[in-house]
Amino acid sequence: MVVTTRGIRVDRAARAKQARIVKALSELGFALPGSVEVRRTRCGKANCRCKAAPPQLHGPYIVWTRKVEGKTVTRVLTPEQLEDYRPLMDNAKRLRDLVSQLFDLTLEVLDSDDRWRTR
Repeated sequence: MVVTTRGIRVDRAARAKQARIVKALSELGFALPGSVEVRRTRCGKANCRCKAAPPQLHGPYIVWTRKVEGKTVTRVLTPEQLEDYRPLMDNAKRLRDLVSQLFDLTLEVLDSDDRWRTR
């Protein structure tokens, strides 16, 4: 067991796993949050083909959506933009995964702390 400065005991395996997570985090590049989907839509014109039976919807449109200060922000991307931004979106997904792993590891470490069990 290794004892940290705060008195929390962390074994070598947990410390090694934490170091691997931190290393992976340090190797990430830029990360673009949000999600991407391909949409087909109807317009507001009464006699448009999108209102026919069967409808011929407009699109496809590549849409990137994210939250900014609690509000949804949407942008339409070109196929070229999607290709360029895809690695950044993959980095964001990897970032979320690594942070989740670090949270889970921290909870495992705290579960083994005797002081945690007594309260």
